[in-house]
Amino acid sequence: MPLHVPPAPAPALRSVLAALGSPTAVREPRTPALRSHQGPLTPELPLPVHVLDEITGGGRPPRTRLTGWRFLIRSADRAVAAADTVLTPDGWTFSHFFEGPYLSSTERALRHAEAMPAAYQPRLLSIPALYMLTLWLHGDPTADATAGSPDPSDVLVPLAPAPPGIAAHRPCTVADLLPVLSLRLQPVPAAPLLGQPA
Repeated sequence: MPLHVPPAPAPALRSVLAALGSPTAVREPRTPALRSHQGPLTPELPLPVHVLDEITGGGRPPRTRLTGWRFLIRSADRAVAAADTVLTPDGWTFSHFFEGPYLSSTERALRHAEAMPAAYQPRLLSIPALYMLTLWLHGDPTADATAGSPDPSDVLVPLAPAPPGIAAHRPCTVADLLPVLSLRLQPVPAAPLLGQPA
């Protein structure tokens, strides 16, 4: 089934287009592919970026919040970089371009998601405490992409590089993956000092 990519806010797209036209923004040190690229560049596949703030437990959905929109920057048939936008008091604005492993990993996960039998709305879910990013396939393709929390039947696809013990590119339902993430996010009890009773 095709993915139902939500439309990004128009100001977010305009800010990325303006940055692509800015020699200063395109020549940042962290994006050698943009600096050396010849030919037109196009922002595509806008994905809302949500951050997992807390796994609440007790059958309640995890708490997430929208932090930005990410665009894949394409040249011909492949993504050469990505652009992030953030919400400021003045509205959506360009944040930065970047490259790295999450770029190709996101493309790969999106290709696999297109081949799944169900229709999904793609989003990104960041879990900063684990240095983890997932493709979040929301089961309601018509939902407001800027709101909501992962439903138990939604699918999360950990992107590479994934944390140790979590398989990259292996789709899992939220109901299956959240308990694993919850264990990883629990604080480790402090070891007793030598000479003190345990």
